[in-house]
Amino acid sequence: MEEKSRVLVVGGTGYIGRRIVKASLEQGHPTYILQRPEIGLDIDKLQILLSFKKQGAILVQGSFSDIQSLVDAVKLVDVVICTISGVHFRSHNILLQLRLVEAIKAAGNVKRFLPSEFGMDPARMQHAMEPGRVSFDEKMEVRKAIEEANIPFTCVSANCFAGYFAGNLCQMGRLTPPTDKVFIYGDGNVKAIFVDEEDVGTYTIKTMDDPRTLNKTVYLMPPENILTQRQLVETWENLAGKKLEKVMVPQEDFLAPMKVGMNYAEQVGVGHFFHIFYDGCLTNFKVGGEEDDALEASKLYPEVRYTRMHEYLKPYA
Repeated sequence: MEEKSRVLVVGGTGYIGRRIVKASLEQGHPTYILQRPEIGLDIDKLQILLSFKKQGAILVQGSFSDIQSLVDAVKLVDVVICTISGVHFRSHNILLQLRLVEAIKAAGNVKRFLPSEFGMDPARMQHAMEPGRVSFDEKMEVRKAIEEANIPFTCVSANCFAGYFAGNLCQMGRLTPPTDKVFIYGDGNVKAIFVDEEDVGTYTIKTMDDPRTLNKTVYLMPPENILTQRQLVETWENLAGKKLEKVMVPQEDFLAPMKVGMNYAEQVGVGHFFHIFYDGCLTNFKVGGEEDDALEASKLYPEVRYTRMHEYLKPYA
C-alpha cells in the first residue's frame, strides 16, 4: 500500500480548518496540527485540539513570531494546508501567510502547499469593488510569493459555504431560514454554487496528492448545487411546506447602504454578496478552457457523494 502523505494543517481549530483536519484523518493521512501559543485561554480551541489528538492527530508547537519553530514544524510533513481566517485582512492574515511561505521555502521539503483561499477565486476578481477587493488582492500577493519561492501548490476555490449562504437562503445578518419573507437579489435567477463545508474538507484532502492538481486551481462546483437563489428558496419552501413572501431588491437598493452607516466589515460583506448574486461571479466563466489551468473537483473525484442542498436544508425544517 502506498504511504500516505503527512499533512500539517495551520488553523486547524477554525471553521474550515477543523473540517480539513477531520477529512485528513478519515482519509488515513498522518495529520499534524500547528498548536500556536496565541491560543491563550481559548478553552474551546484547546478542546478541539485535544479531541483531534484523541483521534490520532499530532499537535506541533509553533509560532508565527518564531520562524524557526515554523520551519521545524514544516520539516515534519509533506503537505502544508493553511486555513487561517481572512477576516482581519492585511493586519493579520496576509502577514501570517507570507511568514508561512518563508518557512516552507526555508524547509525545502514540502511537496504541496494549499494556501488559505477556499472562497471566490481571487484571480477572477480583479473587478471587485472596494473595500472588499483588498481580500482578493492580498490572496494574489500570497500566490505571487508562492510562485516566486518555487513552492508546489494547489489552490481550492470552494465558492459559497452552505452554513453561511444556504441555511439562511442567502439572507445577510442571519444563519437560519426566514419564517415569513425572503429578500430576493435582483431577479433571483443568477446562479451561485453552494458547498457543504464537510465536502470542502473531503475534496481538499483529495487534491493535495493528485498530480493533476499540481500548480492549479481546483473549483468545487457540485453540479446539483449550482442553483439560483429562487431555486434555493423553492427547495426550502418544499421542505417547510410553506411559501415565503418574496421581496425584490434592485441592485441600487442593495448597494445604497454602503454609502452611509456601514462599518468596514459590513461593506466588504455587501460587496461580496453583490458580486455573487448580481454579477454572477461564480458561474459567469467556463472551467477547463484551452488556456485555463483550473479543474473541477466533482469531475476529478466522481466517487465523492457530495451533499445536495435539499439534504443540507432538512435539519432546518
